[in-house]
Amino acid sequence: MTPNDLIASAIQRERQRSGMNLSTLAASAGLAKSTLSQLESGKGNPSVETLWAIATALNVPFATLFEVKQPEIHLLRAYEGETLGSDQASYRTTLLANCPPDTRRDLYRVNLEPGDIRRSTAHPSGTFEHVIIATGQARVGPQGAEEVLNSGDYFRYPADLAHSYEALVPKTQMIVLMETKG
Repeated sequence: MTPNDLIASAIQRERQRSGMNLSTLAASAGLAKSTLSQLESGKGNPSVETLWAIATALNVPFATLFEVKQPEIHLLRAYEGETLGSDQASYRTTLLANCPPDTRRDLYRVNLEPGDIRRSTAHPSGTFEHVIIATGQARVGPQGAEEVLNSGDYFRYPADLAHSYEALVPKTQMIVLMETKG
């Protein structure tokens, strides 16, 4: 199954669970109905922002759009994994691990480059992000409460508020764990 097939299946599944029709979900996510229809048919190349908008409109964690049954043991090398780019900034994210259904924890490796700020809208209520800077330096956190983090720094903050990520030096890499309570 290709990543686009996985995303298409998940969008259809979650839209049906929510009871939304295609038009309602498209409007809620701020997308054209034709764009959403293409994504549900496995066509297109969605950006991080598009998938976040869909997940937010469906009120599900972002990683729900990538859920598959996973083996007990999982190894992902630094150069492996499906990455998604941003339309707003030099920002690439790779889902490292997501949780089985009914569990709310997602783990990401994020690569950032200076020059643009990746702004994120609020995630579902009760969501927190845990950020560890693996290499480099970044300004991260809720709007108005951002912190400058250096390699090895850890920062936990509520992500059910608008927040942002900004690389301050080239080749910044961070690990982001998202958890949603409730």
